[in-house]
Amino acid sequence: MKLITAIVRPERLPAVKEALFKAGVRGITISRVSGHGGQAGIAEQYRGAQFVVEFREKIELKIAVSEPFVQTTIDAIVASARTGNVGDGKIFVQPLEHVVRIRTGEEDTEALTPVGA
Repeated sequence: MKLITAIVRPERLPAVKEALFKAGVRGITISRVSGHGGQAGIAEQYRGAQFVVEFREKIELKIAVSEPFVQTTIDAIVASARTGNVGDGKIFVQPLEHVVRIRTGEEDTEALTPVGA
C-alpha cells in the first residue's frame, strides 16, 4: 500500500480529478495549500505597485492505493496536471504501514477504496 501525495496547480484540479475518475481512482482527499518550490518568490505588479509573491496557492491531493494501482494513479496525475511550465507540482509516494476503515473495521488493502468501485 502507498500514500500518493500530489501538489498541483489549482486550475488543473478539474482535469486531474477527471483523469483519476477515468482511471478508476475514487478515494481522494483534497486540500488547499500554499508554498513554493525552486521558483521561490515571484515579482508581480498590482495597481502599479510591484510586490513579491512568496507563496503560491496549490492543491494537495492525498490518495491511498494498493500496489497494483500506484503507477496508474501517478500516470493519470502527470498526464492531466502537466503544463510544461515551472510550478506544475510534485508527486510523493510513501509506504503505508496500516489502514483501518472505521465504519467496518476492515484493514489494509481491504480498507482502501477499490479502484473502479
